[in-house]
Amino acid sequence: MSNNTQHPQFDGKMVIGVAEKIDLPELGLSSVATRIDTGAKTSALHVDHIDVDEEAGKVKFWFHPDSHDVDKIIKCSAKIHDIRWIKSSNGEKERRCVIKTPAQIGDLHWDIELTLTDRSVMKHLMLLGREALTTHFVIDPSDDYLAD
Repeated sequence: MSNNTQHPQFDGKMVIGVAEKIDLPELGLSSVATRIDTGAKTSALHVDHIDVDEEAGKVKFWFHPDSHDVDKIIKCSAKIHDIRWIKSSNGEKERRCVIKTPAQIGDLHWDIELTLTDRSVMKHLMLLGREALTTHFVIDPSDDYLAD
């Protein structure tokens, strides 16, 4: 779908596929390959070199926008929104930093919570969970990249 056309809608919500490209403008990240996952409660972003300064309430981390080129790095920092124990898809619990940041798909801008973790074994650099999906989207499981 061209960016110049209206995004598909259903019941006032944007129809998206099982994978989409999402911009995180405050972090300087664009077109992040994202898996849409209604089975996950919280969203997650693949990062490394996480440096947590709980006293200052800040976290610094590296993002690799191209999983095939680990030398390409975007250095990011954000305010810590929370630190939580998260149960991953393999059942293991991990203590993760949570940040709150604006996200964008097409013309839609909204705030999401993101946990910061190592997703290097996953196909997508980001996972968008139920909390970020609920009010804005309907998912078409038969397709992907519908918001492009």
